[in-house]
Amino acid sequence: MGSSGRRKCFARYQAISNSLLYMVNMSTKTCFQLLAGVYFVGMIDALTHTTLTFHSCFCGSNEIYHFFCDVPPLLLLSCSDTQVNELVIFTVFGFTELSTISGVLASYCCIISSGLKMPSTDRRGLMPSAEGRLKAFSTCTSHLTAVAIFQGTMLFMYFRPSSSYSLDQDKITSLFYTPEIPMLNPLIYSLRNKDVKEALKNLKNKILS
Repeated sequence: MGSSGRRKCFARYQAISNSLLYMVNMSTKTCFQLLAGVYFVGMIDALTHTTLTFHSCFCGSNEIYHFFCDVPPLLLLSCSDTQVNELVIFTVFGFTELSTISGVLASYCCIISSGLKMPSTDRRGLMPSAEGRLKAFSTCTSHLTAVAIFQGTMLFMYFRPSSSYSLDQDKITSLFYTPEIPMLNPLIYSLRNKDVKEALKNLKNKILS
């Protein structure tokens, strides 16, 4: 999601600031490079933690008290020293989050700047600046909301003090950045579609009538 969030922000920036050149700038090659970068970073991250986990010793229970095989709950089962693993988690996650949040904020600063520079009217002199800016900014609200929920729960998960660590909190928090965000994305983005809005409006009228 982190690198994917930066990719989405870049696409929205191109759509708002260079709308006429969007198909040129966001070509198939560019989309493939952005997608490949996301998968490459994810694979390196997973490979690093997997390699360190294989060097740990597990001599007790093999049952993880979690919904999936996450690294922190897995390390709790280890009977060897896990300080190196915890340091790597903190370092890698800190770098990933810092670069992701910085990239998202920088993208939205550029989007806001481009929106404020929009002309007072379009070429035909029909669209006032307030309407045009509102339309441009509203396209990013849903994405920014999803990013805020995702990044907020991730920061809470991995940056809270170890003294306050709780597997029960871990399980509940993990629901926000694993199933909830993928479920929210199609819901939020589809509700912005005019056809979907019209269909929901017709359905509402049929139910009320």
